[in-house]
Amino acid sequence: MATDLLSEVWNELKQYINTVDRQEAAEVLVSVLVDNDIDPADIRVNFKGDNDVKAAVAAYIKDHDSEAEEQLEEEEDEDDDEDDEYEN
Repeated sequence: MATDLLSEVWNELKQYINTVDRQEAAEVLVSVLVDNDIDPADIRVNFKGDNDVKAAVAAYIKDHDSEAEEQLEEEEDEDDDEDDEYEN
């Protein structure tokens, strides 16, 4: 499904979501889209006029960049530990 259509659907449905709940709904929307292989950059472009979705994309990228960095650091630490074992 094209992200431009999803943007139109979101714009129609969000009027039925309480204002205080829209940010959380946008976060769920972004997660579902990414889980279905839609690139966060594409989401950002197609939902550029929606502040809730833009914030949700930014939070998603920040969270997943942090997770990726942590995983990379853990892998590097494991590699260092293995190197130390071989040196001894």
